[in-house]
Amino acid sequence: MPGDVRVLGACPLDCPDTCSWVVTVRDGEAVSMRGNPDHPYTRGALCVKVNRYLEHSRSADRILYPLRRVGPKGSGRFERISWDEALEEISVRLRGIVEEHGGQAIWPYLGTGSLGYLQGCEGVAGRRFWNMLGASRHWLNICSTAGNTGLRLTNGTPGGMDPENFALAGLILLWGTNTLTSGHHLWKFIQDARADGAYVVAVDPIRTRTADQADEHLAIRPGTDAALALGLLHVVLAEGAQDEEFLAAHTEGWEDFRAEILECPPERAARITGIPAEAIHRLGTRLAHTRPTAIRATMGIQRHAGGGTALRTIASIPAVTGDWRHPGGGVAYSTSGHVHLAVDTRDDLLPGPVRTLTMTRLGSELADPDSVKCLWVYAANPAGSTSDGNAVRAGLAREDLFTVVMEQFPTDTVDYADIVLPATMQTEHVDLHAGYGHLYLLWNEPATAPPGECLSTTETFRRLAAHLGMTEPSLFASDLELAEELLSSGHPSLEGVTLDRLRKEGWARMNYPTPFAPFAEGFPTGSGRMRFPPRGKAYVPPRSSLTDDGLVLITPAAHTFLNTTFGNNPELLRRAKDPVVLVNPADAAARGLTDGQRVRVRNAVGEFLADVEVSDRVAPGVVASPKGRWPKLSPGGANANAVVEERDADLGRGAVYHDNRVELIPCADPGTRQYPGGT
Repeated sequence: MPGDVRVLGACPLDCPDTCSWVVTVRDGEAVSMRGNPDHPYTRGALCVKVNRYLEHSRSADRILYPLRRVGPKGSGRFERISWDEALEEISVRLRGIVEEHGGQAIWPYLGTGSLGYLQGCEGVAGRRFWNMLGASRHWLNICSTAGNTGLRLTNGTPGGMDPENFALAGLILLWGTNTLTSGHHLWKFIQDARADGAYVVAVDPIRTRTADQADEHLAIRPGTDAALALGLLHVVLAEGAQDEEFLAAHTEGWEDFRAEILECPPERAARITGIPAEAIHRLGTRLAHTRPTAIRATMGIQRHAGGGTALRTIASIPAVTGDWRHPGGGVAYSTSGHVHLAVDTRDDLLPGPVRTLTMTRLGSELADPDSVKCLWVYAANPAGSTSDGNAVRAGLAREDLFTVVMEQFPTDTVDYADIVLPATMQTEHVDLHAGYGHLYLLWNEPATAPPGECLSTTETFRRLAAHLGMTEPSLFASDLELAEELLSSGHPSLEGVTLDRLRKEGWARMNYPTPFAPFAEGFPTGSGRMRFPPRGKAYVPPRSSLTDDGLVLITPAAHTFLNTTFGNNPELLRRAKDPVVLVNPADAAARGLTDGQRVRVRNAVGEFLADVEVSDRVAPGVVASPKGRWPKLSPGGANANAVVEERDADLGRGAVYHDNRVELIPCADPGTRQYPGGT
């Protein structure tokens, strides 16, 4: 079309904000992108990462054609082939694996590279196809599952308060969340609350950029959050500020939980958390007398041995204070529990029972050559983002493992693939999204044609099904037909939200009240009551607290990368500079380390290289190194996941990225770093 055309879309990435964006297209080329100023949550702003999305989509290292490996696994050496050649080779290998080993020898490894309901993990893209083959189930436990499981046990759903209602709060606790880096749109609503006198407290092991902007920062020991919650509630009880009416009408297990609270006075909580007892008393008193209190707790808080329990106990705070009855009160972890799209993966297509393989156990699973014969990776980069990176790469190097990777860029995982299939980016395909940090559905309309021979996830599986001779009609549903299915659940929250409306307007708020107090009249549990943690199970200590050896490592989100997405963007790499590890001055002095010195961050699992940044932003005994680096673009060829154990959290088999001890060893050979386009 002549002239400029505005195309409405949505960010697909693993962030609670799921922004609405506007792409301006001129003569078939996307020339600009901005946040949608009409969207009530996006409010016209994108993050520093997504602001470079169009540039990223045109990157010189974009994968545009199917590829076949011609060098050793891990070498990243490929030759271009046609789609027909790729589909034929894949079909032959899949048939052979199913015939010889059974469909369960195939592991479809889907990640959070896209949260789309058509192209990504929320709708479990490709599941119908994998069901036809009888492939293993994939448990996507890497991100939020411990917290989700804990909240379901407590509230019946991970869905909590509407983040927009933070504007109504009198006290805001930003608990284990760096809002200005990971979901900065919430900050506008926090500012609205502050304008009305709200007090903001950041509870975080690191003094983040968010903690800098808060009224108070409590530097908690990693993984001890439930103990702090109990200590604060002890003060609430001492003040007589518990909401007895709400407790009697809407909770169960209160007397046992009350006894547990009384066993954790602020002095005991202080010994566990490292926060001074006076600070716990002060915040507890403020909590007791400030209605409403809003708590923001996101995924980093539950990546340790007691992560699920931490969310259970934190979610108990607004039940004791009665904040769940007030708009602007409660806990916001994920709004995903309020999304009721009809995801039909057609499990009836399975030929029989199948096993479930756990995402964070990839390394150990691949170590057994009889377990997995085909690994199919999409919307994921496990060589850069999964626990025990060394074990993962050792498994990927197996010559008998047939590995297919659907990707946009030559990641570390791509280097180990047998076949690489070029994947579209968000501006090149349709998708349907729901944020896990707000209450809107969003439609993504393609702005441009795909470059080269890139295909969407849905189209790739349609073509592969046809090549394998499958005839099940549901495998060939168009993207618009799939979207209509998703919107057909009949849930009241979707009344009036049609595909036509979404395509015209770009987004729609689900039908929830404004303001929204989801549990004011009860909870979606069997009894209709909130369930407090059982006696003796309100605090599960992190594994790292069981020894004093070494330093506790946490791997927070980087400001310039989103997981490993954008990890190859030259400008964002330049801004990120070399990998660093933040070290408290006392710990640096005890080890004779100086600012800028390169060290090996090491434990029994592995090691990675980073430069010391001596800083009081971390407390003694804690070190921090941001995640998101591609191993092959890092000194030493490894990132922080090299030292993360393959261990489960207490609930949901969640990951433990913030529950590992390390030591820092001066590095005689600092190594080099290979940026895209040169050293």
